[in-house]
Amino acid sequence: MSLNTNNSSVEHPLPLEGEDERKINIAHYTVLLLIVSVIGLISNWVATGTDPLSALPGMAILYVVSIAGLCLARFVPFYLPSIAWISLLAILITIPGIPGADWVVAKVEALNFLALATPALAYGGLALTKGEFDIARKSGWKIVIVAICVMLGTYLGSAIVAEIALRISG
Repeated sequence: MSLNTNNSSVEHPLPLEGEDERKINIAHYTVLLLIVSVIGLISNWVATGTDPLSALPGMAILYVVSIAGLCLARFVPFYLPSIAWISLLAILITIPGIPGADWVVAKVEALNFLALATPALAYGGLALTKGEFDIARKSGWKIVIVAICVMLGTYLGSAIVAEIALRISG
């Protein structure tokens, strides 16, 4: 007697690894991004003390740009990852001299991007899958040494670059 645990009829709303990003469910993403935006406003409020109502226009701009970028990634006939579309749109609407760019920058300045990144990074840390744990288990203790060396090298490299920049600037 065997159990069939392969449930291939389940449709995932989020793209899986190797899946075509152009087939994402835009409606599902609008809801997810709305939830993330609310969490971001709360995070910004806690981190900076900025009133959520005064930061709302900036968050709304980020929300609209993100949805527009997802729509472009979905419907434009050539492939470009959604993060590229979102970045391009954000760059375009903030180029000095573009009508409305000063207003967009002024509204988005109410947001602290480090405060917005904290919930996303926390979720990324919590979203480790069984496969990632299996890889870590198979790698053993050697991966811990490699990770420590990478983190130490990154820290020292950053400190050296910062020291050089500070000495040059006086």
